[in-house]
Amino acid sequence: MQVYGIDLSMEKFDVNFIDENGKRKNKQVRNRLMDIAKFLSSVSEDAILCAENTGIYGDLLVSLCNQAGIKIALVSGYNIKHSLGLIKGKSDPIDAARIREYGERFADKLTFNSYGPKEIIELKFLYSLRSQLVKARKLLRAGNHSRSCSPMQSISVQKHTEKALSNLGNQIKEVENEIEAIIRENKELNESYELTTSVKGIGAVIATDLIIKTGNFKNIDTARKAASYAGVCPFPNESGKMVGKRKTSPFADRKLKTLLYLGAKSAIKHNKEYRLYYQKKQLEGKPHYLIMNNVSNKMLRTIYSVVKNKTPYSQEYICIDPRELNNNNSSTEKVV
Repeated sequence: MQVYGIDLSMEKFDVNFIDENGKRKNKQVRNRLMDIAKFLSSVSEDAILCAENTGIYGDLLVSLCNQAGIKIALVSGYNIKHSLGLIKGKSDPIDAARIREYGERFADKLTFNSYGPKEIIELKFLYSLRSQLVKARKLLRAGNHSRSCSPMQSISVQKHTEKALSNLGNQIKEVENEIEAIIRENKELNESYELTTSVKGIGAVIATDLIIKTGNFKNIDTARKAASYAGVCPFPNESGKMVGKRKTSPFADRKLKTLLYLGAKSAIKHNKEYRLYYQKKQLEGKPHYLIMNNVSNKMLRTIYSVVKNKTPYSQEYICIDPRELNNNNSSTEKVV
């Protein structure tokens, strides 16, 4: 099995591999369609490409690898750096060699990437654009508020600001309509969207974010994985006789964690079950943010449950104790 280490950048990427004679080779490939296609034509189908995950710079390479039937794994730079021990020096060819070494050592643990369905990709781009427009509108509103405290006002600035805010509002609404249209036109996406938004506290924005980042609940296929990805589940903090408080990991999707926190606030307000849970934990002396993390975790479990069972959320639903089910099964067997 031949492993190619790839250090990605916007304009080009460096490749490191070992040839048939056992010699280490380096080459540079422009990060363009024709150049990547030419490079992949020289790679055997049973080879593995291992590249550092640098975001959108690797999207074209991943897409072309999927079309050519070549396996490619995008690995976090943090994992690569901390797996090779003490290292000195840094350059693109050296980094490519280190990535190749990582791929060879941990070949059995690599997770291979696919570019994803076109509907999810389109949703991702539109959702990203919406986030940028919302951020721009927030900055304009903040600047407008600070200017309103000034003893002197500019009529011209106020007029342009109001016009810009109005245009941004219209653009945001149009993007949201396009996002909704894409979801409605796809049966699977629409079903997941309807089931997710049936949970109290989950709105259109959180549902869309979850669908994009979990690959419509297929790439991240369990609530436990989703909680770890969002950073709302605690991990042990123990060493020897020291037993510290369990903490959430900083390596998480902070945007999703923020959205789940806002959803948890809404759920506590409008959902009796979550409100009673919050009040119970408060009486136990638990801190606010710990309870909110628990509520977010509970919401994720509910979301994955309704999506898996294809049944909308209902506040009247009563969960049967598994122990009672086991007792009923055993009694039935005895009668038979």
